[in-house]
Amino acid sequence: MTVEYAKEVLLWCTLINFGVLIVWWLGFMLAHDWIYHLHTKWFNIGAKKFDAIHYAGMMYYKMAIFLFVFVPYLALLIAG
Repeated sequence: MTVEYAKEVLLWCTLINFGVLIVWWLGFMLAHDWIYHLHTKWFNIGAKKFDAIHYAGMMYYKMAIFLFVFVPYLALLIAG
């Protein structure tokens, strides 16, 4: 695999992952009540805890995108 190909793969991975994050956020914002009621059928959690879980999940997912995909892309971009 060439460096150019690795850069292209990491760039597409970054874009796709941010797309997934945006869809998650949009779904959470636009269908919050429906998603909450669906999850309360399976788990006994309150609305505040439900929101905190999703907020933390989105935060960790975004951090993982930056750490494992975007930073290596930048490193390859800088290195050559």
